[in-house]
Amino acid sequence: MQLTQAVVICAVLYACAAQNDRPQVTDTALDDALNDKRFIQRQLKCALGEGPCDPIGKRLKTLAPLVLRGACPQCTPQETKQIQRTLSYVQRNYPQQWAKIVRQYAG
Repeated sequence: MQLTQAVVICAVLYACAAQNDRPQVTDTALDDALNDKRFIQRQLKCALGEGPCDPIGKRLKTLAPLVLRGACPQCTPQETKQIQRTLSYVQRNYPQQWAKIVRQYAG
């Protein structure tokens, strides 16, 4: 699956990008993003400062501290659910990067 280089991190990545002034991200689009390993790895590298950021990555870096602390005031209930799903996915499938993200953003 190919996604255009666009909006933030996260999904943490893709789900975080959909803010009130942007179109909603469907659950299908989120599934596609989570199944695109290259996309996820690019966003993780951005979030960790290990690679360049596209608009999604930039937004992720902005929202990551809020999301990791359990509060995202800019997020709708659907986005919050998608973000939680994305975080669970990253925890399970990218445990080393997850640990780095937590260290970097949760503090």
